[in-house]
Amino acid sequence: MRTTPPLPLPVKRALAKLGSDIRSARIRRGIPTAIMASRAFITRSTLLKVERGDAGVSLGIYATVLFVLGLTERLAELADVRSDEVGLQLAEESLPKRVRRPAASAKRAR
Repeated sequence: MRTTPPLPLPVKRALAKLGSDIRSARIRRGIPTAIMASRAFITRSTLLKVERGDAGVSLGIYATVLFVLGLTERLAELADVRSDEVGLQLAEESLPKRVRRPAASAKRAR
């Protein structure tokens, strides 16, 4: 039996919300579980795991289910560099305080 490593509570909550949101989107679209599973090339039991936010389901399957629902553009934005506030702040802090011309360029400019 394959087990998944323990997950931080915020991760568990995020996966549970994702699964619940996927289920709601499927229901709003009027797609039965059998058809949804077929379109995503998975079994109904795997779809039920997705809708429960099971961490043992591969990201590829989550991505395929989102594709079937027409929601893949959101998936592509998850770790977008432009939305990485911490990374952007760290990059800005590491910028040099002053910019100097290279020595060879400075001589030619005279």
